[in-house]
Amino acid sequence: SSFYAMLFRMKYINRWGLMRNTRWENLSEHSLETAMLAHILAVIGNRRLGKNYPLDAIVLHAIYHDCSEILTGDLPTPVKYDNPTLRGSYKSVEDAACRRLARMLPDDLREDIAPYLSGEGLSEECRRLVKGADRLSALIKCIEEEKMGNRDFSHAKTSVLQSITMIDLPEVQAFMAEFVPSFSLSPDELSR
Repeated sequence: SSFYAMLFRMKYINRWGLMRNTRWENLSEHSLETAMLAHILAVIGNRRLGKNYPLDAIVLHAIYHDCSEILTGDLPTPVKYDNPTLRGSYKSVEDAACRRLARMLPDDLREDIAPYLSGEGLSEECRRLVKGADRLSALIKCIEEEKMGNRDFSHAKTSVLQSITMIDLPEVQAFMAEFVPSFSLSPDELSR
């Protein structure tokens, strides 16, 4: 099976292709960060808000959420969401890429992995939680770039903040209040 050989190519797919980056971020890094963020958002929901999020399903979906980009590349957000027709067409391309990746799995393993590629079987609230984690990862990238003096990410940061507000999940707002401010600190300030 070539599934994992294909997945391990995620490290070659750079994100933020339209932006000048002080440090490139690849799809593998982004997926790990999104999984960690989705995990803490679900934990906040379960511990503090009385939710019953399935942690394993959320984290696995976050790990695999952008795997289709191995085949499609990373289409920049302003392009992807600029036009409803293009958005629908790109969603069809992503779905086809997910199906193609799933076909690379051995038959007896496919049903255990394929649903995480597409998010099938997750509730709408769980999908929104992973989307919130994805947006938080983008916000953190913008903060890190600004910290390095790269003002090219200022507009992107404003746009990402707006999209986070639209997600309207208390777990995301809690993370924003409790954890995001520390991303602007230096290593010395973090260790105090």
